[in-house]
Order: sequence, then C-alpha cells, then structure tokens
Amino acid sequence: MRLTELRGDVVILACAVSAGIHGALAPQHFDESTEAGFGFVAATLLLAGLVVWLTRRPSSASALAAAATVLGGLLASYALAATTGLPGLHPEPEPVDGLALVTKAIEAAGLLAASSLLGWQPAALVLRQPKGTPT
Repeated sequence: MRLTELRGDVVILACAVSAGIHGALAPQHFDESTEAGFGFVAATLLLAGLVVWLTRRPSSASALAAAATVLGGLLASYALAATTGLPGLHPEPEPVDGLALVTKAIEAAGLLAASSLLGWQPAALVLRQPKGTPT
C-alpha cells in the first residue's frame, strides 16, 4: 500500500469513526437541547457523506478539502464547547472526557492526513530559504 493510499484511508476512517460517535451521542445531546442534538445529527450526516464521497473518489481535492474543513470545524467547535461554551448550542463549558479526547485525536489525524494529501502545510512548518541564499 502506498503512503498516499494510507493517508486517504486515514481520512476516511477518521470521518467514519467520528460519524459513528456523533451519531451515538446525538440522543444524549437532544436531552440537553434540541439545538445540540441537531448539531450532532448534522455532524453525523456530513461525516457519513464524506465517507461515501471519499470512498468513491479518494483523490478528489474537493472531497479532501471538505473533509479537512469539517474535521477542522469539529475540532474548533469542541475547543469552544470545552472552554467557553457555544452560545445557542451548549452555553456552558462542557466537561472534558476520555471519549471526546480520543474522538478529537482521531479527527486531528484525519485533518492532518487530508491536509497532507492537499499539499497544505502550516506556515510554522514551511522552511524558507533567506533571500539571496543559493539553493
């Protein structure tokens, strides 16, 4: 298996695992609020759709960019939910738990794999030659 295929599989697996966990937790979040429950259902549907799209077109830049966007959004949303809360969805900070941390680690791996396949590099990791330096 080539490294490119492995990274693509990581993106698909991350989306699938995250979809399953969000789907399983949706009923619990509906108990907290209708908005939070619908947020989890929306995440489940988006992630499941990405799994299908990426399975059919694993090298699609659009699918990979969508996966990176959704996974990044889930990571950012959780960071806000755990620190300040999310107005309208989860106004109070959510306690951090083991399942959430494992889920976020899986989503981060998927985000990194998708970003790598797209050639995106965080600015801090890009090594630049000073101007005038011979290459």
